[in-house]
Amino acid sequence: MKLKFSKMHGLGNDFMVIDGVRQAVALTPERIRQLGDRQMGIGFDQLLLVEAPREVGHDFRYRIFNNDGGEVEQCGNGSRCFVKFVCDEGLSDKSGIAVETARGVIRPEYLGDGMARVDMGVPRFAPVDIPFIAEQEALSYPLELEDGPCVVSVASMGNPHAVQLVDDVDTAPVAAIGPQVESHPRFPERVNAGFMQIVSRGEVRLRVYERGAGETLACGTGACAAVVSGIRLGLLDARVLVHARGGDMVIEWAGAGCPVIMTGPAVTVFQGEIEL
Repeated sequence: MKLKFSKMHGLGNDFMVIDGVRQAVALTPERIRQLGDRQMGIGFDQLLLVEAPREVGHDFRYRIFNNDGGEVEQCGNGSRCFVKFVCDEGLSDKSGIAVETARGVIRPEYLGDGMARVDMGVPRFAPVDIPFIAEQEALSYPLELEDGPCVVSVASMGNPHAVQLVDDVDTAPVAAIGPQVESHPRFPERVNAGFMQIVSRGEVRLRVYERGAGETLACGTGACAAVVSGIRLGLLDARVLVHARGGDMVIEWAGAGCPVIMTGPAVTVFQGEIEL
C-alpha cells in the first residue's frame, strides 16, 4: 500500500499531513510510531489526518496523533498547516473552513503567502474541563513536584495546558520539570507544560514540553494558553507577540467568553509517497 503525504511545519513544530479524503488510510499506533521515527521513518512531532466531516455544515474532520502513537485533541500549529494543505491540495476552494476536532470546531483561514489565522475557540478554565484535580477554580495553583513546588495556571484550548512563569526561558529547567508537570497525578489525562517569560505587556517568550511529544520548537495551543493565562493574571494586553524557539506568532484574546485568535506561518517542506 502506497501512501501520499506532505511534510509541513509551523515554526519548526513539524508534521506529516495525510489526505484521508481521497485515499484510504489505515493507521495503528505502531505504524504511527514507525512513521514518526526520525531515523527509520518520516519523522514528525505530530501526524495530521484530513478526513471528511461527520456533520453537515462543516468542511473537514481534523485528527492529530503524537509520534508516540497516541491521538490528541488539538494542535494549533497543525491547524495552520491543515488549512494550507487543503487549499494547496484543492480539497477546498474556500480560504476559511470549519473543521471538526475531538474537542469542538475550529475555523482556520489561509491568508496566503504562507500565513494562516485560526479562531481557536473560547478557552476554558474550570478544573473539570482541563481536566485538573482541584476543589475550585482559581487563577493559579500550587503544584508539588519532585524538585520542589511551582505555581501553574491551567487552561484548555481543546487540550490541557499548565503554564508557569519563569524569569528566563533559556535557563528554565524545561527538560527536568516538563515531564514532572506533564505526568503529574492532578492531571488525569496528562498535560502540556508551558514555561513563559514576560518581556513586556505585548511580548512573551515561550517554551512548551508537549504531552506525548516532548519539547517542540513551537506549540500553537500552548501559546494561546500562555497568553490567556497572562491576560487573566493582569500581566498582558489583548494582543501579544509570542517568541517560540522556532519563530513568532501573534495571539489575540478580548477576554472572557471570546475566542482566541492565533496568526502565524505554515510551511510545506516536501511531498512524498511511502510504501507501507
